[in-house]
Amino acid sequence: MATRHGVAVPEGVKRFFDAVEAGRLDEAHAIYKTLRDSKNAGGPQSEDIRPFWRSIEDTWGAAMMAQRMPAQEYLDYGNAILGSLKPGMIYVGGTDPGMFIPNMLNATSDGEQHIVLTQNALADASYREYLNDLYGNQFKALTDDDGQQAFQDYLQDAQKRLLHDQQFPDDPKQVRPGEDISMQDGRVSVSGQVAVMAVNEILLQTLMQNNPDLSFGLEESFPLKSTYPGAVPLGPIMQLGAQGDPGAFSADLAAQTVSYWQNTAQQLLANPEAAESPDTLLTYSHDVVAQANLLAAHDYSAEAEQAYNLASQLAPTSFEAVAGLADVLHQSGQANRAMQILNDFAQNNPSQQAAVNLQRCSLNAK
Repeated sequence: MATRHGVAVPEGVKRFFDAVEAGRLDEAHAIYKTLRDSKNAGGPQSEDIRPFWRSIEDTWGAAMMAQRMPAQEYLDYGNAILGSLKPGMIYVGGTDPGMFIPNMLNATSDGEQHIVLTQNALADASYREYLNDLYGNQFKALTDDDGQQAFQDYLQDAQKRLLHDQQFPDDPKQVRPGEDISMQDGRVSVSGQVAVMAVNEILLQTLMQNNPDLSFGLEESFPLKSTYPGAVPLGPIMQLGAQGDPGAFSADLAAQTVSYWQNTAQQLLANPEAAESPDTLLTYSHDVVAQANLLAAHDYSAEAEQAYNLASQLAPTSFEAVAGLADVLHQSGQANRAMQILNDFAQNNPSQQAAVNLQRCSLNAK
């Protein structure tokens, strides 16, 4: 990276990688904190570190997850994802384990080397530059023009949805829960994580359009609903852009997906090392929820309900599984049951009452 950018490697960056390579992770973490700008969502402290920042993030993320998950579970999870990828497939990781673990194993294995990236940072110009540095000769990377267009497209859509909600207050709300949109002096203003992920979602679609001959596998961090129409389950993740085959998502595939997660959950809960690792169970639970969301989007409500329940078995205090289950029940005409499930969860997890209230409001607005 230093050669590409025509700069020297800063001393702090050298010390960070030396500490990681030597296994001195406490020291590496202390250096990482000095390199990171705590006021800028974890960006680099200074411009001279910027060319190396994503390499630092990827390295520290892999080391951090190795501290949080048992070694065998770490390897099993990463290999499950990489083993599901088709030849030449681009892998798009979302969560910390879903990005950092497969990325590390991909870079250090003897098998096929896949392009690995995260949807969470596509709106960041420096991350797009990093991807171009790594993979620019293997695929058509995103440009600054792509980034600006995605932001403008989101702004226009956000303004239209905000005006709808203001003009038709009795209609179902189009502004999404947690989406911070306002009008100031006739101009739309957006902020927050929901807005950033909406821009990332547009850019992921742009990346797919820029590379129509390549296939993409996704482990999502937040639901990217625009990808669902052309997506199908693929092991623990999903394959995007499979809409070329109208019968790709069948009832048999929906049943196989539930069976896959039933077997996986049974193996995890029967394994003392995995069962006693909250990070391991939460990692798998999140991926079950993602596929349950996909099943629900394709009208496989019964299979989605089974998947949400499996996710809750793995991580009983995880709200996203309960929220998804309540949503699919509400859509299938079981509003009372949906509200009861939310009430039960709130009673058992009072610290998550705010999230439950927000989900209730979201369901009542539909």
